[in-house]
Amino acid sequence: MANAGFARVADGWPISLTMLSELQGILMTSTPLEAQSGRLRDGQVVIGRRDDVASIRFPVEAARFVPPPGGLLLEGGVRDLVDWMRADHRRTIDPVVAAAMSHYQFETLHPFRDGNGRVGRFLIVLHLQSTGVLTEPTLTVSPWFEARRREYYDRLLGVSTGNDWDAYVRFFAQGLQQAADNTRREMVALVAVQAELREVVRASHLRADSAHALVDLAVANPTFTVRKVEADLGVSYGRANKLVGQLVELGILDVVDAAAYKRRFFAPRVLRVLTRTTA
Repeated sequence: MANAGFARVADGWPISLTMLSELQGILMTSTPLEAQSGRLRDGQVVIGRRDDVASIRFPVEAARFVPPPGGLLLEGGVRDLVDWMRADHRRTIDPVVAAAMSHYQFETLHPFRDGNGRVGRFLIVLHLQSTGVLTEPTLTVSPWFEARRREYYDRLLGVSTGNDWDAYVRFFAQGLQQAADNTRREMVALVAVQAELREVVRASHLRADSAHALVDLAVANPTFTVRKVEADLGVSYGRANKLVGQLVELGILDVVDAAAYKRRFFAPRVLRVLTRTTA
């Protein structure tokens, strides 16, 4: 989903209902709801459950929040949202505030049967990228919000029930700042790992530029196949396979599952950086 979304924005595609539906469909591939995905929901859904209601109440009566029903009302709301997101508000609204507003509206509409949280948080990055705040899609916002799920939901609900935009926007901006700080630390650490792995290659018997290019690929891709190496480095499959094997021998790469039919490889030092807890 992420790669498809970033590619669309990079190619100049505007954020649209079609794009959002496509991304949600990709996200739900190979899930039980795949057949009902890739389009707006056509039924009613409810979000959460209030603590002060009996368990025998109907879901809609016991829900913390009830989004609009499926149909023309929902479709009109999503179209209005993407139209607003495509407009230039920079002279009147801070881009972070605009991203907070659009994120609230998306989650309030809850336009799909499933995946709204992940699509909505991904949409934050797409929005910032499409407005020029981000020149590269490097920001990862989900971990911070997921680590504070209860407060995140409470802040969204606070806007709906009490018009408390200040608390919600402050919380949202704090999340973006923390995500940006974490991303910067992660990128600095990855650059250091890249230099270290290149030094391992230089100290070995390998001298081909393709070995250094494979290090760069391993830093940019958490896991990859030999076919990926073949395509990205522009070498034969045999050469790609040999290169991967040589870097495995040097301890730069390892295999995810040696028994798998299509083996995937990764750089353990890169993975340690990417899985470091920073939320």
